[in-house]
Amino acid sequence: MAAAPKLKEAATWLVLVPVAFFFVYPLLKLLLLSVKTDEGIGWGTFAEMLADARTWTAVVNSLSAAGISTLISLAIGVSLAWLCAYTDIRWKGAIHVCALLPLLIPSYVMTLAWTQMAGPAGVLNRAASWLVGTPVELWNVYGLDGIIVVMGLSHYPLVYMLTLSVLYRIPKELEWAARSSGAHSRTVFWQVTLPLALPGIAGGGLLAFISGLDNFGIPAFLGIPEGIAVLSTLIYEQVIGFGPSAFARASVLSILLGMIALAGTGLQWLLLRKSRVDQTSAEDRSVRRPLGKRKSWVEAAVWLFLVVTSFLPLLSMASTAFIKAYGLPFISENLTLKHFLFVLRDHAGTREAISNSLMLASLAGALCLVVGTLFAYWRIQRPSPLGKAMEGAVSLPYALPGMVIGLAMILTWIEPIPGWQPGVYGTVWLILIAYVTRFLILQVKSSTVSIMQVGREVEEAARISGGRFWTRWSRILLPLYAPGMLTGLFLVFLTAFTELTISSLLWSSGAQTIGVVIFGFEQAGSTTLSTALSTMIVAVILLLLAAGGLWKRYWQRRVEG
Repeated sequence: MAAAPKLKEAATWLVLVPVAFFFVYPLLKLLLLSVKTDEGIGWGTFAEMLADARTWTAVVNSLSAAGISTLISLAIGVSLAWLCAYTDIRWKGAIHVCALLPLLIPSYVMTLAWTQMAGPAGVLNRAASWLVGTPVELWNVYGLDGIIVVMGLSHYPLVYMLTLSVLYRIPKELEWAARSSGAHSRTVFWQVTLPLALPGIAGGGLLAFISGLDNFGIPAFLGIPEGIAVLSTLIYEQVIGFGPSAFARASVLSILLGMIALAGTGLQWLLLRKSRVDQTSAEDRSVRRPLGKRKSWVEAAVWLFLVVTSFLPLLSMASTAFIKAYGLPFISENLTLKHFLFVLRDHAGTREAISNSLMLASLAGALCLVVGTLFAYWRIQRPSPLGKAMEGAVSLPYALPGMVIGLAMILTWIEPIPGWQPGVYGTVWLILIAYVTRFLILQVKSSTVSIMQVGREVEEAARISGGRFWTRWSRILLPLYAPGMLTGLFLVFLTAFTELTISSLLWSSGAQTIGVVIFGFEQAGSTTLSTALSTMIVAVILLLLAAGGLWKRYWQRRVEG
């Protein structure tokens, strides 16, 4: 019996030390560099950066892009969630899948798709010029307005998902009571439904805002060509520009960006805690507001919106990938497969990037699956304030913008401990460490849900029946935990496979990823190559989603059977 407390203490230290080293220490090094001067500790770099007009321009652009795009996301996400939750609109399952598409496809790919539809030589402006018989530009997606619109359309699924979940759980009896008292339907919405759903809506809005601050792909593709900088792209420019104080200046910018993001994350947490909707109540998916004669018009409007904002940009991108040269009309004489063949067969960098991305995503998924599940199991089996604090530390890299984490990884792994240089800086292994550090919380959360649903009683019953540790896990616990574990694995794999922000800072020769190659093609003006590779990535993602859906159906039938 005396050995049990020592074993628990050893397990605690076994978790605490890696969490402190991999998740807290890099951020401390970033903070230390920002206040380090030739004379010691000081605020010289902060003063220099805060006196720079570009810093404040980037701050204003970041807040403007994230703030206004959040309003767009709120308007679209809340409206679509209300229609799917409360009305008798048809094909809700298909609408749900299409609404999540901008979230599942990397934002830089969707941005590239939008440049092919609404760029200066995009489908939209070419069609308008053909209709009026003279060159005309209806809208150019490049610039701050394009960043705002594409961000809003990329992040509205976040608002949609959280709002939909909250609306399903609002008791319809409250709305019926208001109507029976003579309240108009609009009054019921503004005075009953909206106040109850507001914490969830605000949480989704803040998540969209934080995602806007974190996003690098959209402002990089649409802002850099126009000379428009936000904090994420300014950090990138500082790091790749090198110079004697490049890392220190980038550290200050990272801290500014991180402080804004953490403030938003804290506010979101407070709002979700104050939600007045009982999250344990069952979902009510019954129709509450029949649309009547307006149903066909509403359905047409919803599908028109989904087609224009999701499918048309992707089709425009795919059409560019098939033409012989950028700008040629999409007719049979101009079609070719040479761009696909080049990126797959002739371009060594692309083949290497695909191999690296597959390897990194697979290893990150496997490591997160094992480590994240064990951490979730330990956290539930040994609940304590220290365990809660460690879970918060693990979630910190995901709450902070990717540029902040990327820079922290550079500063840490050049020389983690004075005198020790492990040699991972400038290699693909540093990207792997960064991926695991950033995405581990996705696996922890997914595994936690499965473990809590199963409960301790199942394992206790197996133990009492004589089942040893490995037997309990292999025959009982793992099959029950599998759905949540595999969901986390899928999330980590898909996110790592298409990641751009961190790898844009950490890549080097031989350590390129798919996102970096697409970004490089576009920066070099090779639009047909970037669209060809992006089209293949979209096809792979859609196949993975289809496979995931089939697996989920199979598993549900197996469980029910």
